Amino acid sequence: MQHTEAFEKLVAEIKSHVKEISTAEVLEKLDKKETFRFVDVREDHEWLAGHARGAEHISRGIIERDIEKLIPDYNAPIVLYCGGGYRSALAAVNIQKMGYTNVLSMAGGIRKWREEELPEEKPPEGAVPYTAPYAK
Repeated sequence: MQHTEAFEKLVAEIKSHVKEISTAEVLEKLDKKETFRFVDVREDHEWLAGHARGAEHISRGIIERDIEKLIPDYNAPIVLYCGGGYRSALAAVNIQKMGYTNVLSMAGGIRKWREEELPEEKPPEGAVPYTAPYAK
């Protein structure tokens, strides 16, 4: 996807505040069965089309709203990813501002994961991605 100059500038600026992790390092964590939350922040339709093995879904559109309910431990290790590492960096900065202390963004996102032919899965037929009920 071709990004605008302003978007590229914004992401470059915030990436200095985000620690990145490689796809190989994420796979190693998964293989070693390390305890961490592996979160796909892409849109629902992207998640349903396939995602990295072991990932859970909290879309970029609702992560700030729901992260405290879903991951209440502010020190929990969290690895975020998206399509190419841009949206996950934006999400990482925001949840760090909310007090999360151990947040990483997967460099290259699902595109890099797929280029390296790393394990992927699809939700079962008829599954729906995470969407929390709206507060009443």
